[in-house]
Amino acid sequence: MSTVVRRTPWPEGTARALSTPLQPSVVYCAESPDALDAIYEGRDAGFTYAREAHPNAEVLARKIDALEGLTGGLILGSGMAAVTCALMGLLKAGDHVVGADRLYGRSLRMMADDLPRFGITSSLADITNAEAVRAAIRPETRMILVETVSNPGLRVADLDAISDIAKGQGALLMVDNTFTTPRALRPAEHGADIVLHSVTKLLAGHADVTLGYVAAVDPEQTAQLRTFATTLGLTPSPFDCWLAERGLYSFELRYDRAEATAALLADRLDGLPGVRRVLYPGRADHPDHARAAQLLNGRFGNMVTFEIDGGRPAANRFVRAAEQIAFAPTLGDVATTISHPATSSHRAMSPEQRDSLGLSEGVFRVSVGIEPADLLCDEFEAAVRAAAQG
Repeated sequence: MSTVVRRTPWPEGTARALSTPLQPSVVYCAESPDALDAIYEGRDAGFTYAREAHPNAEVLARKIDALEGLTGGLILGSGMAAVTCALMGLLKAGDHVVGADRLYGRSLRMMADDLPRFGITSSLADITNAEAVRAAIRPETRMILVETVSNPGLRVADLDAISDIAKGQGALLMVDNTFTTPRALRPAEHGADIVLHSVTKLLAGHADVTLGYVAAVDPEQTAQLRTFATTLGLTPSPFDCWLAERGLYSFELRYDRAEATAALLADRLDGLPGVRRVLYPGRADHPDHARAAQLLNGRFGNMVTFEIDGGRPAANRFVRAAEQIAFAPTLGDVATTISHPATSSHRAMSPEQRDSLGLSEGVFRVSVGIEPADLLCDEFEAAVRAAAQG
């Protein structure tokens, strides 16, 4: 009888793999206690335990670092893990954070419901109005959290002015760059101290991974983030990191194709019977178009938001008629997806709260993919017409 044991070494050779190997190992073996000390103390490169770091996460992090012009970024288990790591890893009881009033729904929920349990208070402000942000500052304010382009209203932050306010207060500016991506904006070049992404979205691009990224400009804060993430076990899956790295190689091509189609779709939707309004930063009628053109260097992204008449009944008709387009609460996939904020990202809000943000039952957010533009526009036009027929 033969027995299989862990004694066969990894094959060595003079050639190397073209693609990054997937390494799902939980632990890594050192040759001696001295060698292990050298790894932990940073004198030698290496890995010890996957909760602390692993090769696939490091490879992916360095590539996103290069896109953002940063160093030392971390890959975490989700975009919300990145938000949590930054907020709770850098703030303490007694601190105050100012957040954008149009943040992603879960980020808003964390600020309203979770941070106060740990003694961290928060306020919300209109990040399109720098004076509103200034008015929300308190003596104990230690961080300002904004999304460059808001979800799902697509409002554009007055980022340079907010950066000046943060510096004057001695507060950290944290920017969620998920929507814009480094293809349109590098927040650190506009004064951001912390940059984060939901890698799940456009960077990975295939709706088959759940990952986040967070990076600090200050190396000491990077060390704080790494320690906090390790302690809480915000560990990413090696397989997800491997998939995201593969997706990253087509990121720029996907972004450019989807952005071009988004502009066409926004124009096609405008003026259709039953469409109340269309929001796309590249359109001259967008309230922040001039700022978007300057801040984003003419890159307006792949997201389109529009509102139809008729409330929930019309919304149901639209989704049923758009049967070839995925109705799903996500974005950044190679295929176009549509989401309904009232029943997904902002469902925890009351109708009155959603109305204050302009999120009626007729509002849809579109993440444009890479399908042929004519095909996609025709499908949307047909669905909108079906919704308007009642």
